[in-house]
Amino acid sequence: MKQGFIKVGAGTPDLKVADCVYNADRIIQLIQEMGQAGAKIIVLPELCITAYTCGDLFWQETLLLEAQEQLLRIARETGDVDALIFVGLPLEYGGKLYNVAAAVNRGSILGLVPKISIPNYNEFYEARYFTSGQCTEGNVVLDGQEIPFTPHQLFTCSQMPKLKVGVEICEDLWAPEPPSNRLVLAGANVVVNLSASDELVGKSDYRRELVRGQSARLVCGYVYAAAGEGESTQDVVYGGHNMIGENGVLLAESRSFQNESIYGELDIFRLEGERRRMNTFPEGEDIYEAVEFDLELEETVLERIFSPDPFVPENNRDREQRCDEILNIQAMGLKKRLKHTGCRCAVVGLSGGLDSTLALLVTARAFDLLGISRDHILTVTMPCFGTTDRTYQNACSLSRCMGTQLREVNIREAVNIHFRDIGQDPDKHDVAYENSQARERTQILMDLANQRGGMVIGTGDLSELALGWATYNGDHMSMYGVNSSVPKTLVRHLVDYYADTCGDEELKGILKDVLDTPVSPELLPPTDGVISQKTEDLVGPYRLHDFFLYYMLRWGYAPRKIYRIACLAFDGIYEADTIKHWLQIFYRRFFTQQFKRSCLPDGPKVGSVAVSPRGDLRMPSDACGAAWLRDVAEI
Repeated sequence: MKQGFIKVGAGTPDLKVADCVYNADRIIQLIQEMGQAGAKIIVLPELCITAYTCGDLFWQETLLLEAQEQLLRIARETGDVDALIFVGLPLEYGGKLYNVAAAVNRGSILGLVPKISIPNYNEFYEARYFTSGQCTEGNVVLDGQEIPFTPHQLFTCSQMPKLKVGVEICEDLWAPEPPSNRLVLAGANVVVNLSASDELVGKSDYRRELVRGQSARLVCGYVYAAAGEGESTQDVVYGGHNMIGENGVLLAESRSFQNESIYGELDIFRLEGERRRMNTFPEGEDIYEAVEFDLELEETVLERIFSPDPFVPENNRDREQRCDEILNIQAMGLKKRLKHTGCRCAVVGLSGGLDSTLALLVTARAFDLLGISRDHILTVTMPCFGTTDRTYQNACSLSRCMGTQLREVNIREAVNIHFRDIGQDPDKHDVAYENSQARERTQILMDLANQRGGMVIGTGDLSELALGWATYNGDHMSMYGVNSSVPKTLVRHLVDYYADTCGDEELKGILKDVLDTPVSPELLPPTDGVISQKTEDLVGPYRLHDFFLYYMLRWGYAPRKIYRIACLAFDGIYEADTIKHWLQIFYRRFFTQQFKRSCLPDGPKVGSVAVSPRGDLRMPSDACGAAWLRDVAEI
């Protein structure tokens, strides 16, 4: 529960139709097992105390009284389980029969939530027995205790007030206006569904999309427990299709026909953070009764998977689709800018590195879309003190292969003259030594663009902007930055995807060699002809920084929470001390370098994380990062 994580579970007990004692035995056993597995919210199927398929036996007083007795027994015998537990049963209230979810916690029955949408079509005949609980507001007395009986209840954790649980039952999810809509507007961030959905061809896919879609639309966790083996198979079969969703993603799903228990860790703080930023997520007008429950405040053992590359889809097919989509977004953004300005010339500084390679690939695609010959693209290579033969040759070969103009401007002499003008010792390899080269290159690109009525295409990527790894008014500046919201880890995949799909073996070979070249600004002299200045040795692994950036900006995670999940994601790759070191560097650079991001050129947003001062990141340049750095220091 610390840092917002809570483990939830959905289980399907083995049942016998109308044998409440047997069913309660199985339910108690299952709850104990799920509690021992660490589940703090446990959801079991609809009407599981009696079984869903009792038919006209629901009219029998014997069955109804036995169900109540077994509910009380379940509460008593699970009092040692530290969890909020939901079980289903039929219950009489006001002379009518209702399909009810009972909320149990530490031996007490906290609330009774009646089903609202009562199906009475196809194979379902619930209206024959049950009344909709839409308008019920009252209390039921069980074993001398008054228990709220209404669908307007929110179960709120005393030890973690942000955790609020709402309940709906089976068909409620299928209805045009599911109760969960209003529950989440009233504050629920976890919705549980006690279900008895039978199996038909294709129905599991539809059910899965309902759970996934509802959790996404409502920005909530959704725990769905379904009836399974043990229900009557007189006319239909129940498969025990249990699911746990979180904001559009299925965290866990059971195998069909297995009566399987599943678990997942929901991130409540992540859901609440996402809602805070969505001004279209209003508060509801309905009044819901807050029912408090207790849980021990402890650290949830995390078993959910955190990808070390959150910007990159793990599945090959998804990754290829994502790469093609991003290249199109980048190219369409540049196409519009070129068309709007009437510009028919683009200038790209080509270093032989990853970022400038991607910028050229995007520019070529934009020119193809406009029907402008690629020889209107001017690629400029500007060797200086740190340029190696490998990057120089790759730049020249890439320009030729892409069919663009190539111009070489050696800037050694110009930079040495500048050093004399400002009194810089050429043997002093400091920031002025490095940045003088970067600014000289940008001046050349801008002036060449002016000569041709062209546009300088920016090459810097999102990761560099987040760290401030750009020379202010040097490579930091352009007329349109096509890579400005593409993180470094994704740049690699975009170039690799282009190489694999271009259909040109020579071009593919060049791109693959670019991918194999260490990332470097090449501003310091090489050692024995080999790159001596490797970016990741200086600012840290981009894989780590992209991970930090994603969880900081996309989800608003605190530093120690990022550290915790980074240790899981990079287990066996980076030591914990290494992660902490670079996390500290990340926050220090992120806060001190905002001034560079505050005056960025225009560029297209391609994903959920961007740092444009006109869009996603409206942050003061003089904001203080002390609180974040303290949090890292206290890890």
